[in-house]
Amino acid sequence: MPHRIALITDSTCDIPAEWREKYEIIVVPLTIIFGDQQYLDGVDMSAEEFYDRLLKDPIHPSTSQPTPQMFLDAFRQALDNGAQEIMVVTISSAMSGTILSVRQAAEEYGLPVHIVDGKSNSMGIGWQVIAAARAREAGGGLNAMLAAAAHVRNTMTYYITLDTIDYLSRGGRISDAARLLNSVLKIKPLIYVNREKGAVGAGIPARSRTSAIEGLYKEFFKNIIPGKALHLTVLHNAALEEAQALAERIKKEYNPAEMFISIVCPVLGVHTGPRALALCGYTEP
Repeated sequence: MPHRIALITDSTCDIPAEWREKYEIIVVPLTIIFGDQQYLDGVDMSAEEFYDRLLKDPIHPSTSQPTPQMFLDAFRQALDNGAQEIMVVTISSAMSGTILSVRQAAEEYGLPVHIVDGKSNSMGIGWQVIAAARAREAGGGLNAMLAAAAHVRNTMTYYITLDTIDYLSRGGRISDAARLLNSVLKIKPLIYVNREKGAVGAGIPARSRTSAIEGLYKEFFKNIIPGKALHLTVLHNAALEEAQALAERIKKEYNPAEMFISIVCPVLGVHTGPRALALCGYTEP
């Protein structure tokens, strides 16, 4: 049956394809740009293709947010599917101007559009969308969906270890001082997403791959908000074997209620680079 409230998000969500289909989630792609070539994230270029090219192509890619028209097209798709209202969850406004395109599109649209700043990216927003979808499946209305997403957003813990700082540097996302420090020490940064501000913060970097992964593991579980069942994603930038090893360790030591492994979308990979690993999850109240 058609849903009265449609769910829309952007392609940085990293929600698995089977869940997008199961919960009827509409995903609006961002764009990856290699020189004069443009690709819709997850449509024209897969994550696997992207990371392979990232290592070989001398051109460093850039990204751009969806246009308002792309969101208008998604709104009309929702209307055609029988929706009477729309809920949109976007990548953090501190990371992208995507939410501005949503707001502009909403001003030109007839049906009510409820816009949520996800204050995160990847499954940091993906879990919010899934929680809202599950609230909808349980018969909840808009308030229940918004509340479910808010709980996830307010309890989300999300840490990322980068194999190199070079891609943040190329994208202009770090200071000259940090760039100089990296050139001397060759550090492996640990970063996290601040759930209140929706911005990235810095953790304690490591000097080796092994210590970086161990640091990621310890910091995530040190900062996870206590609760009941744990819902978690192991994210990777073309580092599947290490992601699998992390998942096995988590399964043995923490027995999460729900866990899966996902490759990070190209738009985020532009800034984090190959072989990044992340843990992203929340606990039920």
